[in-house]
Amino acid sequence: MYPGPLRNLIDEFARLPGIGPKNAARLAFFLLRTPRDEAERLSSAIREMKERTTFCPICCSVAEGGQLCPICADDRRDPSVICVVQDPRDLMVVERSGSFAGRYHVLHGGLSPLEGIGPEQLKIAELEARVQDGVVTEVILCTNPNVEGDTTALYLSRLLRPKVAKVTKIAAGVPVGGDLEYADEMTLGRALEGRRDLEA
Repeated sequence: MYPGPLRNLIDEFARLPGIGPKNAARLAFFLLRTPRDEAERLSSAIREMKERTTFCPICCSVAEGGQLCPICADDRRDPSVICVVQDPRDLMVVERSGSFAGRYHVLHGGLSPLEGIGPEQLKIAELEARVQDGVVTEVILCTNPNVEGDTTALYLSRLLRPKVAKVTKIAAGVPVGGDLEYADEMTLGRALEGRRDLEA
């Protein structure tokens, strides 16, 4: 049996997504062998991230200290088109494609009734509020091509169609069942360019 502090660290690592018990133990033992100053840098980085990283009050992506994120603060971005993504990492993938010059909205997940994730658990009310002023003419649904992403896109299409002139979804090219996070920039760029109207 491992000593209490080591066991606690293994248990905390095991709670992270994608980290099983073996990987959790491997990470804990790595830190145990690491010089104290390196371990303290990691601890400091985690603490600073929790203290200083917030969500953008407009698009709900990550920002620093309650400020607007760099994209929402950029006056050169087209405010009439909003690309909706499930996760801040998806936003970064779309940005790297170089195919989009509008604004974003991050939902922080996808609808999943089996996991108890409904519209109230996502940033859907904030998206609705953004399209009320008539400035937004198109919403691009750039959700993951899996059950949760498709369910979310269908729900948003029905919700937004009466409020926005055009609701589109990215075209094929992103593998079904995959996550945008793993799509290459060229494929995602073509999927954005070939987006199609989403029928309610």
